[in-house]
Amino acid sequence: MSSITRRKALGVAAGAAAGAAAGLALAGHADAATARTAAPAAGAAAAPGSFDEVYQGRRIKGGPSHGGGHHGGHHTGGYTVTIDGEELHVMQNADGTWISVITHYEPVATPKAAARAAVRELQGAPLVPLTLT
Repeated sequence: MSSITRRKALGVAAGAAAGAAAGLALAGHADAATARTAAPAAGAAAAPGSFDEVYQGRRIKGGPSHGGGHHGGHHTGGYTVTIDGEELHVMQNADGTWISVITHYEPVATPKAAARAAVRELQGAPLVPLTLT
């Protein structure tokens, strides 16, 4: 006859709870990834190309930067985006999505989409230069 100790029972319960929590976290992550249908798979996206267009009356431009950009190009992936000639600081996330200083919590698939989202968010207001000290 096997006897279970309180320590073993607590260990089994803690392991089950941790497994359930990990499963919920993975399910939540999968749901978030599915919700971002425009987001490319990690490492699968090619380097974004250049763009230059007028979007909602604003000139948006973007392309690979050769001068290092924000933080020496480390956070931008060597990519520069401007709205009406003012730099919009953008950053590529680990999952391949892009965010900007204007739409930091709304990842999009490309720097062009980040520029467009920033124009919509600005609602006609000028982009004020970001001064990093």
